[in-house]
Amino acid sequence: MKRYCQTLDLKDDPVLIEKYVEAHSKVWPVVQDGIKQVGILDMQIFRLGNRLFMIMDTVDDFDWEKDNARLSTLPMQKEWEAYVSQFQGCDPDAPSTAKWRLMEKIFELEK
Repeated sequence: MKRYCQTLDLKDDPVLIEKYVEAHSKVWPVVQDGIKQVGILDMQIFRLGNRLFMIMDTVDDFDWEKDNARLSTLPMQKEWEAYVSQFQGCDPDAPSTAKWRLMEKIFELEK
């Protein structure tokens, strides 16, 4: 299994942040199916203020560029990205891999 940790900042607007949180309480089933179809086993998003942190666990042969590009072509993925981009503090036309920035692991308690 591979693990990716990512961060993204939302627009610093409490109303928009609440709408973003609400949207993620009912992510469209077709979007969730697409996420699983490309090899993402688990995805969790945490929030502190307007900062988001995502943990994404994938199958061993998950390829960051290739599989995220494939995900963007699946049904309703572009529509979902367009919808949530109104809340995000980044270029709405950027691909998900440019919005969500990969984080570098700097510590691990046990290997």
